[in-house]
Amino acid sequence: MRLLWAVVLGLTVHAAPAFAAPPADRAAALAELRADEPARRAEAIAWIANHGAAGDAELLYPRLRDDSAPVRSYAESALWVLWSRSGDRALDELLARGVEEMNGGRLPQSIATFSEVIRKMPAFTEAWNKRATAYYLAGEYRKSIADCNQVLKRNPRHFGALSGLGQIYLALEDYEQALAWFRRALEVDPNLEGVELNIRTLEEILKRRRARTI
Repeated sequence: MRLLWAVVLGLTVHAAPAFAAPPADRAAALAELRADEPARRAEAIAWIANHGAAGDAELLYPRLRDDSAPVRSYAESALWVLWSRSGDRALDELLARGVEEMNGGRLPQSIATFSEVIRKMPAFTEAWNKRATAYYLAGEYRKSIADCNQVLKRNPRHFGALSGLGQIYLALEDYEQALAWFRRALEVDPNLEGVELNIRTLEEILKRRRARTI
């Protein structure tokens, strides 16, 4: 099962060689976000991902509905990059360590590391999200739900936490709740193919259940 809210830290968005030169500065990047050519919009997103801060995520949500599929993909990846920046280099490195521990299956250590990040900066949304992921992997679903709720208090459009809640309720076999959360995730980011597949599957399961009760 793919963890739909997981992110690989350190991701850097690179434009394809055929693209035009990247924007020279922030003002140019903001202007290029509205360019007619998809390649220029993609370059602008790449610049923001490489140089922006978490607050710049607001600039990229509209690009999740861009006419160009590559631009939509860039926007989704760039949002993960921005969400993973706390503004404190030491905390970002601590978060990255927690991700390495989690990816290596050292779940208690990763939970402790993410908890330390949260203790030092409770407002850092992605620390809650990462701990939610670790709790999920550890089978501690109620704790994962609680952390996902903390994420959504701070960022209601965090499609990773929204789809993550869908995954948790799917594991709990609460299909109505799972479907509701997956639908909310898709409303924010219509490019989540795995979520779309889960929605279709759950709709069919619930349809069959209802037919049996008639």
